[in-house]
Amino acid sequence: MLIIIVGAGLVGTQLARQLIEEKHDIAIIEANEERARHVSNRLDCIVLHDEGNSISALEEAGIAKADALVCVTDSDEVNMIICGLASRYTGLLKIARVRNDEYVRRNFQTQIEGGKFAAMGIDFFIHPDVEAARSALDAIEHGALGNILSFAGTPYELGAIDILASSPFDGLVLKDFRTLIEGESLVTLVERRGNCILPTGTTKLQPGDRIYLLAKNDDLTEGFKLAGRPEKPIRKIGIVGGGRLGSLIAGGLLTKEKRRSGKAGFNESDDPVDAARGKKNRGFFSFLQTLVPRHLKKVIIVEQDYGLCKELAARFPDALILNEDISDESFITEEQIDDLDLIVTATAHQELNIITAVYLKSRGVARAVAMVSSAGYAAIARKLGVDVVIPMKSVVVDSILSKLMGGGVKGVHRIGDGTVGILEVDIKAGSQADGQALKDFHLPAGALVMLVNREVEDDFIPRGDYVYTPGHRILLIAKNGTEMDIEKIFGSPR
Repeated sequence: MLIIIVGAGLVGTQLARQLIEEKHDIAIIEANEERARHVSNRLDCIVLHDEGNSISALEEAGIAKADALVCVTDSDEVNMIICGLASRYTGLLKIARVRNDEYVRRNFQTQIEGGKFAAMGIDFFIHPDVEAARSALDAIEHGALGNILSFAGTPYELGAIDILASSPFDGLVLKDFRTLIEGESLVTLVERRGNCILPTGTTKLQPGDRIYLLAKNDDLTEGFKLAGRPEKPIRKIGIVGGGRLGSLIAGGLLTKEKRRSGKAGFNESDDPVDAARGKKNRGFFSFLQTLVPRHLKKVIIVEQDYGLCKELAARFPDALILNEDISDESFITEEQIDDLDLIVTATAHQELNIITAVYLKSRGVARAVAMVSSAGYAAIARKLGVDVVIPMKSVVVDSILSKLMGGGVKGVHRIGDGTVGILEVDIKAGSQADGQALKDFHLPAGALVMLVNREVEDDFIPRGDYVYTPGHRILLIAKNGTEMDIEKIFGSPR
């Protein structure tokens, strides 16, 4: 595929790097000369120093033969205008990153009515704060034990568990894993000293490892308990930062309505896929039926801006709004902030989010969720003891990649150091894998089938005698660069 990316910030650069690894042809348009030069020196792709809303720049980038256009500049309006300029090119997939809630709601409504956004023909809007809030709410639903992925239509979840010295996992050989967790489970990945290892039965776990365990909810909870992280009731949640992101998280926690669409802050009726098609949502991420964690009694929002506090008080009458500076230690003691069960740090400053999460944990707060910008800061925060770290840029990149995947690939999520991904794939009739047994069919090196998701039957972790069947949805773990091969195997006819 030829994909044009307008905007070479963190999201645009990370997206381009991953698409290049997947052997796509990439052209980047960047208005800032220094940033364009920086990207040109580091990525093997076409980089144009020009305005993205220039028709000549789009033409030079190859818009006439491009398969997709992704606009991720800092301006919502510029991203939308660029998509509008490209609307005359048929067959072009157009994705725009936007932060304005009204644009997103309008887009949902027009899709429900069977059209695209206004006259601009935008296929997908990516809302960074919605995507990040969605991840935060999912972590809270699971008690903020660690980073956990849920999969639509299946009771299985993927959790990241840190191996501590002297824990039952320390020194365990994976072929003996069932001696600790009897339920059906699979260790899909081991992170060890910065490297990602696709394990075998002979892999021996070591202190400092991080494993990614696929299991049903109760078994996954047992895994965290054995690793020294027992589930604790969450009755009192604090949110630091009452901006758009903090408001979305608060809205998700305080809304009594059910959420199935996975759109944080939006009702199920806003989901264009469910509403327009009347089908069960089989999106890559699934969320529990209710927003409110068990035993939740109180939500506290801490915000320094007085005007914003007034707006929050009117919007969330059930929450306690505190107009205070979270860095003020006396305030923390006076307001008993340190007796929270969970703190979510969602300010616009990632360093403050990390420091606040670590400090409040040292004061006795049981769990902490920190929102950060990049995967690099996420690694630092995890090493400092933050329970759940959500790198917002990576979440946005994953969302865009899921929209770009064609054929049978329906979703993607990077885990570990970002060199490995979880893919959600539909098996198509007549594909190379159709009718082949798992043990007899060789996937690309570094790929492993983790789970089979069926519409009307129970899901299961497949063994060698499983036969690839059209209509089944499978979850694979695969190294970067294998996505196109996997798409050809499962999504294209022989």
